[in-house]
Order: sequence, then structure tokens, then C-alpha cells
Amino acid sequence: MSEIAKSIGKRIRSYRNNLGLSQEKLAELSGCHPTYIGQIERGEKNATLESIEKISSALNVPLSKLFEKLGGAENIGRNIPLECYDILSAKTPQEQEHIYRILIEIDKYKDA
Repeated sequence: MSEIAKSIGKRIRSYRNNLGLSQEKLAELSGCHPTYIGQIERGEKNATLESIEKISSALNVPLSKLFEKLGGAENIGRNIPLECYDILSAKTPQEQEHIYRILIEIDKYKDA
């Protein structure tokens, strides 16, 4: 499956876990089958835009947020800034602020 499908799946899983939802509960909220949710999260299924929209609505995440900063990096290799973005974007604003403060402190000591 494509790297974009895998990235979207990872983002969906991250948002779902952050909300404390099981795949079954997300399936119920989105009107999708639980098996289908699992396949999307693992990047095994190329989901339709309609399904992705239902899932994003159930997660209360804007559809645009799931597709933010995707594409173009498939052949470059590992994209650590994008991986960090994926982790941070699924966190609450308070968690994001805390992680940001930690990074600022680490950055202060890079030249020490």
C-alpha cells in the first residue's frame, strides 16, 4: 500500500488512541466495519474519501488535518520532522505545549 495510506492510517490510530476509543467504538461512531478500521490503520486498505470523512468526523478531527503535510517524501526515506508532526498533532494542546517546552530546554544545551 502507499506511504500516504500508511501515514493516514497511523494518524487515525493516533487520534483514536488519544481519545481512548477502541477500533470497535470508532467503527460504531463512523458507520464503518471494525475490520475495515483496522485495515485502514495498518495501511492495508486504500480507504475511500467518504470513509475517511466519516472517520475524521467521528474523531472530531478536521479532514484537512489528516492530510496535512503529506506527499512528496515517499522516495526520500525517513522524514523525522513529519514523524514528529504526526506525533504532536495527535496530542492535546496542553501536551503539545509541554513537549514544546521540553524541546526548547533540550535545544538550550545543544551547544554546551
